[in-house]
Amino acid sequence: MSPVFAPTEVIGHRGAGRGVVGGAVENSVRSYAAAAEAGADWVEIDVRRTADDALVLYHDAWLADGRAVVDLTAGECARAGITGLDEGLAALPEGVGLDVDVKSVVEDAVDAPARRTVSLLLPYLRREARRRRVLVCSFDPGVLLAVAEGAPGVPTAWMPYVRTPADHAVPGAVGLGCPVVAIDARAFGLGGERPRPGRRPVSYAVDLAHRAGLEVVSWCPDPAEAALLAGAGVDAVVVDDVPGTVAALGAVRPGG
Repeated sequence: MSPVFAPTEVIGHRGAGRGVVGGAVENSVRSYAAAAEAGADWVEIDVRRTADDALVLYHDAWLADGRAVVDLTAGECARAGITGLDEGLAALPEGVGLDVDVKSVVEDAVDAPARRTVSLLLPYLRREARRRRVLVCSFDPGVLLAVAEGAPGVPTAWMPYVRTPADHAVPGAVGLGCPVVAIDARAFGLGGERPRPGRRPVSYAVDLAHRAGLEVVSWCPDPAEAALLAGAGVDAVVVDDVPGTVAALGAVRPGG
């Protein structure tokens, strides 16, 4: 498989960043457009399924009022202000890469295979891969295996849980057959994390990942940390401050 990134690329987290950034709500058409306008190479989206097997763009499993997204219909989600996947993809600017964070639900373990979140997503992945760069990441290894089988041209990224060290993340990605590993910046000792005895330097872990044939994504560093990660060879960063990160990477990107 060809390289996924031309290091170091910027991926807008949930669009222009989590929460509300510049008036744009995360995982919305406006947020995706803002990320692209600010210079993001990719936009990361969160995908969930609804009670009637539609796919929507929402990070958390529950709304603020406590209702589970998987228990709501697509119409109820729309009335709650949640953007549908079709609408989001239609508005994604041409030339911007698509990083899909697949949010499995516990019901995926018992519902018919055709209703599983990843099964509903596969036709979208195959279509989008014909017109833009696409990456699928997930905390759920079953999703990554299903994508490898059902959309083999789409690269996948093993994204273990927050603060999972490279000691587990890198071998795990290799074992799953993923070409990319996604590592929380805090697992590298960034984001205000306290020093941990025996923690390897970022450059050491990234070099080992590269030697294993992996590209490395890190989430969610601030702009200064993103520049540090880029200097250590990280291939892409998922960030909440797109313009700040684009500026910070100017000195370490090729031609910067």
